[in-house]
Amino acid sequence: MTKTAPPPLPEPLRVAVADSHTHLDMQDGTVEDALAKAAQVGVTTVVQVGCDVKGSHWAAETAAAHANVWAAVALHPNEAPRIVHGDPDGWSRQGAREAGGDTALDAALAEIDTLAALPHVKAVGETGLDYFRTGDEGRAAQELSFRRHIDIAKRHGKALVIHDREAHADVLRILGEEGAPGRTVFHCYSGDADMARVCSDKGYYMSFAGNVTYKNAPQLRDALAVAPLELILVETDAPFLPPVPYRGRPNAPYLIPVTLRAMAESKGVDLDTLAAAVAANTARAFAY
Repeated sequence: MTKTAPPPLPEPLRVAVADSHTHLDMQDGTVEDALAKAAQVGVTTVVQVGCDVKGSHWAAETAAAHANVWAAVALHPNEAPRIVHGDPDGWSRQGAREAGGDTALDAALAEIDTLAALPHVKAVGETGLDYFRTGDEGRAAQELSFRRHIDIAKRHGKALVIHDREAHADVLRILGEEGAPGRTVFHCYSGDADMARVCSDKGYYMSFAGNVTYKNAPQLRDALAVAPLELILVETDAPFLPPVPYRGRPNAPYLIPVTLRAMAESKGVDLDTLAAAVAANTARAFAY
């Protein structure tokens, strides 16, 4: 068995849950195959997340075609500076004017706004701030885009899905300044226990991915320990962040049970209890 081979199917969950954040368009195989494998192990719903205009259209179309797929649409934080500085994927200034926007970013955000109105689009995201891959020169574009996504989510009554990488204080500040939507999800939660307490006080959902199982991530397990059951979600962020013991191999929604079992053990709660809470939380967070 090579390290790049897909991991085997884990033992199925007794209580069905959802993968609150995945990228089926970046995974090998068909959507139908991915959903079938996930269903075999008790993962009956997935949230397909767009990271740019093209991917958001794909997410919306896929959710329209599959009842057990929900869509989230947005410009990833790292996408906003690329649009502003590079006009990628045909988002020229001429194209922006034709689309009714003053800039390429305006045009792209207008597309996201239109998609967010669709009934099978359950969330606006992933949006937020990423100071790991984008330097100081891109932060203004990220912040502008983040604020606009918050507005889109609130106007359409959709959940807000946040990408927060090395930007905890500024993400929390902007949410406070703009007023967070009623349902806000920190995807791939990356903060510590202190931040988890802040999120708990604010009612923000915290979605844990496979990296909660990594030996070098004790702060995530500390955060999980203090996070209340009613605010915990689980995700793959597939094809990224596969849980131990499959680190380095392709991730997929069917591996959710591996992460959830590790979370239950770390938090000291019964697996079925955690699964039931996660299932209810995901349905509530995404207004299913």
